[in-house]
Amino acid sequence: MSILLWIVLGALAGWIAGAIMGTSKGLVTNIVIGIVGAFLGGWLFQQFGSQGVTGFNIYSLLVAVVGAIVLLVIVRAFRRA
Repeated sequence: MSILLWIVLGALAGWIAGAIMGTSKGLVTNIVIGIVGAFLGGWLFQQFGSQGVTGFNIYSLLVAVVGAIVLLVIVRAFRRA
């Protein structure tokens, strides 16, 4: 997958995860959260025997959103501690 598609997928995943978690972030932050979330979600899904990010499709967006939500939960937990 090209870098441009990673940025688009990251922006979408970060925005959706931010909307679900009730956090308001900027475009660059959403992209970073989404891309890191895609890697984290891909790793998590592989640990449970499923595929990670497979390309620019709905399944990969779901994986990235789940990973981004997990990332936001972890960040929120460390900020409160």
